[in-house]
Amino acid sequence: MRESVRQAAPAFPKEALVPRIRYHVAASLDGYIAGPRGEYDWIVQEPAIDFGALFAQFDTFVMGRVTYEAAIQAGAPPFPAGSKVFVFSHAMRQQDHPTVTIVSEVSKATVERIRSGAKKDVWLFGGGRLFRSFLDSGFVDTVEVAIVPVLLGGGLPLLAPPANRTSLRLVKHRVYPSGIAWLEYDVTALAA
Repeated sequence: MRESVRQAAPAFPKEALVPRIRYHVAASLDGYIAGPRGEYDWIVQEPAIDFGALFAQFDTFVMGRVTYEAAIQAGAPPFPAGSKVFVFSHAMRQQDHPTVTIVSEVSKATVERIRSGAKKDVWLFGGGRLFRSFLDSGFVDTVEVAIVPVLLGGGLPLLAPPANRTSLRLVKHRVYPSGIAWLEYDVTALAA
């Protein structure tokens, strides 16, 4: 006798309503997004990853000051033309950075403004503290992690403590020739 498996009807896709906020990051197998000195030279280049296609999914980028400073270093690829960049920082001044929008606080009003101005998805970029603030506030729709086959033994964690427990549902995965495992999860629920 065959067992029948009943699946829940798919939810109305969030992307049809508003752009998703996607935390997309590379992490070591032991859960760090940067080494003990902030280094990221351990992230291997994977030729099978089409970075042009990846960046084409986004028109808005959100990050903290440290990630922004790394992103504008000489040799770093520029953000796609026409994209909007929001940098969360208490130290930076808007007049010193006219090509980006400086934001001092994670709030519902700020995130609604960012989402409403986006025509594609929003890439929450870099740091574990900003990720924690967005996640704990219920603003993150997906967590997408490229697990790099290296153990760092310390550094900047994927999710800065203390953080609330959050349930995730695996929606996609892929393993690349370099050993990178790309995992995409929907955020399903925050613990009360």
